[in-house]
Amino acid sequence: MSGLAIDKISMRFDLPDGGAVQALKDVSLDLKQGELLSVLGPSGCGKTTLLNIVAGFLAPTAGEIRLNGHTVQGPDAERGMVFQQGALFEWMSVRENVSFGPDMKGMKKAESREIVEHLLDVVGLQDFKDKMVYELSGGMQQRVALARCLANDPDVILMDEPLGALDALTREKMQGLVLRLWKETGKTIILITHSVEEALLLGERLLVMAPRPGRIHKEYRLPFAEMGVGADLREVKKHPEYGPTREEILTMIWDMEEEIMGGTAGGEA
Repeated sequence: MSGLAIDKISMRFDLPDGGAVQALKDVSLDLKQGELLSVLGPSGCGKTTLLNIVAGFLAPTAGEIRLNGHTVQGPDAERGMVFQQGALFEWMSVRENVSFGPDMKGMKKAESREIVEHLLDVVGLQDFKDKMVYELSGGMQQRVALARCLANDPDVILMDEPLGALDALTREKMQGLVLRLWKETGKTIILITHSVEEALLLGERLLVMAPRPGRIHKEYRLPFAEMGVGADLREVKKHPEYGPTREEILTMIWDMEEEIMGGTAGGEA
């Protein structure tokens, strides 16, 4: 069976004082191959914990993750991760970073070179392939991170606030790139974000999670990701359903934040 199954996942963290934090409780979700899911929620709702469990970095206290019919039991190249900070090898060039995965697999040099050159074209870094990572801007570094992830040919791409540190213009360009890569590669993508606008634009499915314990509060199926492929994302935001959905989700998350903070919540959702 192809696709990703999140089956009744719970996660409890035991504290030194004998207490415990229930980060997730009975979270279930099925994702078909090629679906694009964005996940939102207030701080403490367990969205990053869930992503780390899918990645295999954490073992849940209950439930299981299945990918293409087999149980996830740890990290594996079939699940690629893109972090907020690229987690790149700064002492290597762009090309060396992207080729790292294929090289570790023992792939033939000619085959690896062909894959790397193609991906550098796809993410628009062909002219920078011999630059060292530390010479690049934040947006370019995230392009390298995307290409390096894709070079391993994972079934699922996991993205933890991958665009959160970028300026507004670069972030919008990168959102367009994520949509193009999603459509061209057919990869399943799960993206964690704190931005409601980004979740709307990059999620054909969108989950709003609630905290204490972390659980799925509401799911949306949205047209904006499909509309945004190769399009001006600012035009997509003019769609008549976009504004009302954005306000509904903002209100939902704000109400959760106020409940958490006892009616004194501050800052952005």
